[in-house]
Order: sequence, then C-alpha cells, then structure tokens
Amino acid sequence: MDWIILIVAGLFEMFGVTMINRLSVQRIFSTGLLIILGFGVSLILLSIALKTIPMGTGYAIWTGIGVVGGSVIGMLFFCESKDWKRLLCIFIILLSAIGLKLIG
Repeated sequence: MDWIILIVAGLFEMFGVTMINRLSVQRIFSTGLLIILGFGVSLILLSIALKTIPMGTGYAIWTGIGVVGGSVIGMLFFCESKDWKRLLCIFIILLSAIGLKLIG
C-alpha cells in the first residue's frame, strides 16, 4: 500500500510542477493555490510512504516520478524538445527507479 501512496505522491509532484509552468504563462491566484495544494499533498503522502519504505529509495522514486512525468508533460503539452538524447536520459531515470524498487 505504501508503494501506491508513494506513486500518488509522485503524481501530485508532477501536478505541482505543471502548475509552476502554468503560472509562468498565466499569473492567476488559483494557479498559486493549485501549486500549494499539489506540493502539499505530495509531501504529506511522501511522509506517509516513508514510514515503511527506506528514505533513499522512496525519495529517489518520488523525484524520479516527478522528473520523468514533468518531462513527458512538457514534451506533450508545452512543446519541449523530444530529442533522442533527452528521451534516452528519461528512460535511464525510469530504469533506475525500477531498479531501486526491485533491489530495495
């Protein structure tokens, strides 16, 4: 169950990062509230998950979800580069997170 909580925490981190990008384009009060909500929920869920998951593994997977998810959202919705080198690096981050889960 804690792994599911950790994944959901990573998804909320992705949401927070997406809202930061949105804030840079459209400065409205509700976007600021969504940033606080996204990162707040993310950190609360991360702290719950880290009660049973080792801190190093949990934090690495949480940030990995944020990095990979933020990069994919940027490529799909914000016209960021889809260069093969960038995709390779994202794939390596994803494999590393999976490896941590398997050996942790």
